[in-house]
Amino acid sequence: MRYRMYGSAGEGLVIEVRHHDQHVAHSPYILKGPVYHEYCDCPEEDPDIWQQTYSCPSSEEQISKDFAPFPSIDLKRMLEEVPKRFAESRGAIVHYTILNNQIYRRSLGKYTDFKMFSDEMLQSLARKVRLPDFEFYINVGDWPVEHRKANDTPGPLPMISWCGSSDSRDIILPTYDVTHSTLEALRGVTNDLLSIQGHTGPTWDNKTEQAFFRGRDSREERLQLVQMSKKEPELLDAGITGYFFFREMEKKLGKAPLIGFFDFFKYKYQVNLDGTVAAYRFPYLMMGDSLVLKQDSPYYEHFYTNLKPGKHYVPIKRHLGDLLDKIKWAKENDEEVRRIAKEGQALARELLQPHRLYCYYYKVFQMYAERQINRPEIRDKMEQVPPPDDNTAMCDCHRKKVDKKDEL
Repeated sequence: MRYRMYGSAGEGLVIEVRHHDQHVAHSPYILKGPVYHEYCDCPEEDPDIWQQTYSCPSSEEQISKDFAPFPSIDLKRMLEEVPKRFAESRGAIVHYTILNNQIYRRSLGKYTDFKMFSDEMLQSLARKVRLPDFEFYINVGDWPVEHRKANDTPGPLPMISWCGSSDSRDIILPTYDVTHSTLEALRGVTNDLLSIQGHTGPTWDNKTEQAFFRGRDSREERLQLVQMSKKEPELLDAGITGYFFFREMEKKLGKAPLIGFFDFFKYKYQVNLDGTVAAYRFPYLMMGDSLVLKQDSPYYEHFYTNLKPGKHYVPIKRHLGDLLDKIKWAKENDEEVRRIAKEGQALARELLQPHRLYCYYYKVFQMYAERQINRPEIRDKMEQVPPPDDNTAMCDCHRKKVDKKDEL
């Protein structure tokens, strides 16, 4: 069930889901009030209560791994080194300070337009729970940036990114894509992690027994995949929908028409290949009920550590040398493949629920704040990220009400 609040319900909310006037599943669903809409600024002051309400896990394996090289965080060192090392060469660094649950930032570089995504998540989280005071740098580009090893001198810096890799030390957050689709569900986006669950295509037995891929030419193996498709069309339907990196190949390979993402799931097997970094479609593919054939990759998103190859997806070699054999194997082992697809889908639906994304963000920020050895400050040229100033932000927050007896 998906719904979006456009107003607040002070006394709570009752949601009835009916079919032929009969309640469906556990309907009616009762949410005890007050229930606030997305833009209501009403943060819970006690983070422990908030995490309990959101059923946040006590720990996340990836977060623990990411912070292992950083027992302490020296903000003075960050202030001195980050602009020199990353701002000029990468040009996609945004410097944030959170003080008293207010958000301040400055851009370091020319390519920081994607700060709109980090802004919106920070604002959304700050409206729900009081954030710790902390100061950090986020890389809003594609590639992770910190490649120093933990025992190097000088050591690595705790840079935050949306994608990690086996040879980098960045601290990973859920990608901007999956975060934005969650925040804008039922408003600005069509494909989100909940809508996918309602559009998984035909039943398993009625899906087309082929592997499927559509995407840009952002990695050479994608071109190789199309060539394989031309040779083995009964096993694989692959096409490039847009050329940018290898424009000279369009004449040879052709350009496939765009297809709606929900239609991907008409096929039993989905091929997931890296783009410039990890393919950000992967969580959406996992949400469907097709089998995902995932390319071995040095890149990863925040939830990959929970997935097991052969249990939640079928791995394929980076050079794709075993792909056709894996497709043939899948066709010959339908029940096992169906089980893998279902287990992968079930785990993805657990890990990627909206509240789990909020929990993950908060855990990263909390751990970062605990390791700071300096006081965060509003630095030169920082500006406050303004909250929404239109009527959609209006609400009557019970946590901000002052008991009149206390005023006397």
